[in-house]
Amino acid sequence: MKFLHAMLRVSDPQATVAFFQLLGVEERRRRDVPQGRFTLIFLAVPGDVGEVELTHNWDEVGYAGGRNFGHLAYEVDDIYGLCQRLMDAGVTINRPPRDGHMAFVRSPDGISIELLQKDGALDPAEPWLSMPNTGEW
Repeated sequence: MKFLHAMLRVSDPQATVAFFQLLGVEERRRRDVPQGRFTLIFLAVPGDVGEVELTHNWDEVGYAGGRNFGHLAYEVDDIYGLCQRLMDAGVTINRPPRDGHMAFVRSPDGISIELLQKDGALDPAEPWLSMPNTGEW
């Protein structure tokens, strides 16, 4: 058995793809299905086989929630650097990486993304130590 993909329904595929690209995830392929009025976009970490499938239903007018999915988790090389890059792009860090190990951010559709520092934890550092949680994660 191997992991193939997780599917997320998204309202704004352009914003969602841009968000995942900020994380370092790349678009692998895209398929429009006019007869079903939806688009499938497959994303993955370069060199990884597991994918995230974004499904955009063309007639959809907004999904409530997003937390009902749970979260996706990515191991990252530099949690502080990535969180800073996300913040600089306007992404809210719901659970900052105060411990140098774990953070939670949200996609444009409210999906929680867990970031875990590769090989354990970095030394705790500012500004992350004093930054409060900004929402449910």
